[in-house]
Amino acid sequence: MREAPGAQIGDDVEALKADLERSRRALREMSKVGMALMGERDPLTLFDLILSQACSLTGSDAGSLYLLEEDEDDQVLHFIASQIDTLPDLPNLTFRLPLDETSIAGYVATTGDPLVLDDVYELEDDVPYSFNRAAFDEKYGYRARSMLVVPMIDHRDRVVGVVQLINRKTDVKAKIRNDEDADQWVLPYTEREVDIVSSLAGQAAVAIENGRLYQDIENLFAGFIKAAVTAIDRRDPTTSGHSVRVTELTCDLAEFVNEQTEGPFAHTFFTDAQLKQLRYAGLLHDFGKVGVREEILIKQNKLSPVLGAQVEARFSMIRVILRLAASEARAEALVGKGADEAAAEIAAIDDKLKSDLARVARYGEAVREANVPRVLDDEAGEVLDEIGQQTFADLDGVERPYLTPEELHFLRIKRGSLDEHEREQIQSHVLHSYDFLLNIPWTEELSRVAEIVRGHHEKLDGSGYPDGVTGEHLPLETRIMTVCDIFDALTASDRPYKKAMPVKKAIQILRWEAEEGMLDAEVVELFVETEVYRKVIDSDWREF
Repeated sequence: MREAPGAQIGDDVEALKADLERSRRALREMSKVGMALMGERDPLTLFDLILSQACSLTGSDAGSLYLLEEDEDDQVLHFIASQIDTLPDLPNLTFRLPLDETSIAGYVATTGDPLVLDDVYELEDDVPYSFNRAAFDEKYGYRARSMLVVPMIDHRDRVVGVVQLINRKTDVKAKIRNDEDADQWVLPYTEREVDIVSSLAGQAAVAIENGRLYQDIENLFAGFIKAAVTAIDRRDPTTSGHSVRVTELTCDLAEFVNEQTEGPFAHTFFTDAQLKQLRYAGLLHDFGKVGVREEILIKQNKLSPVLGAQVEARFSMIRVILRLAASEARAEALVGKGADEAAAEIAAIDDKLKSDLARVARYGEAVREANVPRVLDDEAGEVLDEIGQQTFADLDGVERPYLTPEELHFLRIKRGSLDEHEREQIQSHVLHSYDFLLNIPWTEELSRVAEIVRGHHEKLDGSGYPDGVTGEHLPLETRIMTVCDIFDALTASDRPYKKAMPVKKAIQILRWEAEEGMLDAEVVELFVETEVYRKVIDSDWREF
C-alpha cells in the first residue's frame, strides 16, 4: 500500500526539523567551545579540550592531536595528545612523525585538505599513505575503522597541526575492540562532521597560536625581568643575588601559607596567578636602585672614595711638611751654632718631630677607624673633635685644617656609612621602583605588582618608609616580602662592608621587631617554623 503524499511530506518536515535542531545544538556547542578555547592558556588543558570537544561533537570513540614543530633543521608532526573511550586507562603516548605524505596525519598536514576514510584497513592502492595496524590496534586490542583527519589552519593560512578522529559511533558507550564491534557500532564520517571539525580545527589553530604568542610574551617579559635584575646586580655587585634570594624566600613562604590547615593562615590561599605576581614583585622590588647615584649606592665607608683619598693625601702632606720643617730647623741650628753647640737643639728637634709624627699617625688611625661603618662611640667622637681643631700651614703658608667640615660631618655618622641625606636617596629607590612598575602595562592578574613593591620597607607601626603607613594598609604579600628582605640583608655573605650575621641572630632580630610591632608576628613565626630560609642559606641563588 502506497504511503499518502501528505504523510511523506510530514516525515520529511520532521526530518528537517530534527536536522535543524542538531545543527542548532552544534552551533551552540561550537560557540561555547570557541569561548573556552580563546580563554584557555595552559597548553595541555587546551589540547585535551580540543580533543574532547571534537569527539563529543562527532560522536567519535577516539581522537589524536598532532602539532607541527621544528626539529633541528626539519619540521615534524608531534603526537602530543590523545583520548580513547574504549581504552580509558591507556598510558600517555608521544612520538614524532616526519612531515611527509607517508602517514595519514602527515598527508593531511602536507596537503592542507581534510581526509575521510571509511575503513583504514582497506585503503586504496594508489594512495601515498598507509595505516600500520600492528603499531597500535594489535598491540592494545583495538579496531580502528572510520577516520576523519582535519588540518588545523591558523588565520595566516598556515597548517599548525592535525586533528585525527577515529570510529564515529552510534552509541557513546560502545567499546570498539574487534571487527564485530566495528560492524555493530561504527559509522562513516559525513560532510556534516567534516564541516564541524573543520570549524573546530580552525578555532583550535587560532587558540594554539594565541597560546604560543602568550607564551612568547611571557618568555619575553621573563627575559626583560632577568635583564632588569642583572642591571641591578651590576650597579651594586655587593648585593648581587639579593633580588633572586628574596624572591625565592618570598614565594616559598607564600606556598607554605597555602599548605596551612590550622592557625592564622588556614583560610588564606594564593592562586598560581598571585604567586606569579609575587614572583615578579620580588625580582623587581629593588629595581629603583638604578635611579640612585652610584657613589651612594655602593658606598662602603663613611667617606666617599674621593674624600677618603683626599684625607690620606692631606695626612701624607702633613708628615712631609713636618719632616721638611724639622730639616730646615736642623740646618739653621748647624749654620748658626756649629755641630757641637747645636747637638742638644737638634736632639730636641728630632724628639719633637718624632712626637708630631706619632700624633699624626694616631690621628690618621683614628680617622681610618671612624671611617668604618660601625657604631661611633663617645671616645672616638672626642678624638674626632680633637682632630677637627688641628691646623697646619701648607707649602704656600696657608693655614688649613686637618679635616674639613664636610669630612668631619661624614666621619661623625653614628651608625652605618650614610648620612641622612644619602639615606634618603637610598630610600628613594622604593619610589623609583614603584614609578617604574606603574609604567608597565600589566595584565589584570599582575596588576598589583607595583602596590606590593611600594610597601616592602614599611613597618606595621608606621615607622617605615616611604609613606609611613601602618599595618592595615599593607597586604599580606608585602608583609611576607618585608620579612624575607630583612632576613637576606642580615645574613647575606656577599657584602664586603659587613660580615654575614648568623641565622640564629637574624631570627632573634626578626622576632624582636615582631614583638615591637614592626613586623607581622604570624609571618615571622611561619618563616621560622618552616625553616624556609634553609634553601637559600645552603645554596647559591645568584642565577635567575
